[in-house]
Amino acid sequence: MFAYRDLPSVDRVLAHERVKELSLSYPHDLLVGFVRDQLDAARKGIASGRPPPSVEVIASTVSQHVLALDGPSPRRVINASGVIIHTNLGRAPLSAEAIEAMKAVAAGNCDLEFDVATGERGSRNVHIESILCRLTGAEAALVVNNNASAVLLGLTALAKRKEVIVSRGQAVEIGGGFRVPDVMRQSGAKLVEVGTTNCTYTADYEQAVTPRTAAFLRVHSSNFRVVGFTHFVTLEEMIALTKKHSLVVLDDLGSGCFLDTAPFGLEHEPTVQESIAGGAGLVFFSGDKLVGGPQAGIIVGKKTLVDKLKKHPLARAVRVDKTRLAGLRATLVHYLKGEAVAKIPVWQMISMPLSDIEKRAKVWAKAAGAEVIDGRTMVGGGSIPGGSLPTKLVALPGGKKLSESLRSCPVPVIGRVEKDRLLLDPRTVLPDEDRLVIEALHHVEPIPSS
Repeated sequence: MFAYRDLPSVDRVLAHERVKELSLSYPHDLLVGFVRDQLDAARKGIASGRPPPSVEVIASTVSQHVLALDGPSPRRVINASGVIIHTNLGRAPLSAEAIEAMKAVAAGNCDLEFDVATGERGSRNVHIESILCRLTGAEAALVVNNNASAVLLGLTALAKRKEVIVSRGQAVEIGGGFRVPDVMRQSGAKLVEVGTTNCTYTADYEQAVTPRTAAFLRVHSSNFRVVGFTHFVTLEEMIALTKKHSLVVLDDLGSGCFLDTAPFGLEHEPTVQESIAGGAGLVFFSGDKLVGGPQAGIIVGKKTLVDKLKKHPLARAVRVDKTRLAGLRATLVHYLKGEAVAKIPVWQMISMPLSDIEKRAKVWAKAAGAEVIDGRTMVGGGSIPGGSLPTKLVALPGGKKLSESLRSCPVPVIGRVEKDRLLLDPRTVLPDEDRLVIEALHHVEPIPSS
């Protein structure tokens, strides 16, 4: 009880020199709010057995939080983790052209839903639909906020209060607790699971069809792999069955891909074009994974089905904004022009020659007095489960302690710790970021190996 009495009052913290200086630039009410937040945190700390902080500590913490308002957030970091599409680090970095396109529309007004030629209201979808159709062979397309909302919109518009059949082995969790059965439940569709975890056959689907069945849902296992005794129904087999029963196949590719990954030394990842050519009614995929653009959910497929989604009220709730639309369009144009590997960072990283990676790793290692070792780069982001590429890693002693030091740099450098060594992977770092990595390595204290 006496520890609480040692806490300074709000007025005493506000009178502290560090906080008084802030009052010249920040509103009084704002400072009072931050002070009260810190005092509340201090009371919780005392309740859990910690001593009360001094007025100097509280004032310093308040100052840090207030000054942080003027800094960017989220902050830029260097991804040297060895995971190309790292969800926690913002997934796909964008091409220069995509960034410029987003800047251009963010700086002022644009013709997002305005037809300049006629002077009448237009549709935001017009900026990107024809490009997606040309790229995938689909009849129509729609872009929404992310792939989860794309699937939710598709199921809600086409299968609410109806049945959707899915293989038990594909009723998956995508990540962060996000599960396909939960999405189906929210859409109002009834999930009908067939088969077993490792084996599902055509007969399982056919036996489950009822007058209430609206569609078959195929979910690509983009973030896991089932091996051993397995059997899954192919898209071609599903299409044949839906034609027999006048149903439709909804194909959730998850990551989505426009390029064949096999020539890059990876397992083949199903492409959007293959799904469309195979006869899928709708195909859902992300814009910020293997596509390499900003966050988006992309829907392509048959015009009669896409039109139903466009007209559904939920489409407005999950629509994409002008900046991401512009960035995604610029990204897709790279594919149309045949320059995706040269221009899109994700594909630059995937295609980077091992000899180039080794040269960069040696420069980094020289700056830090470290060694270069063999390693593997993961594609990540729920793409190509287990898919990895050979790389060269810069290995530094110090593990967690050195990792903390690099994360405290003006531009934090994010690596990974294994066996008390910090590993930095040049493949996941763009070449023009090398200077920042070397500067960071020069500024941290070297930690001798134990």
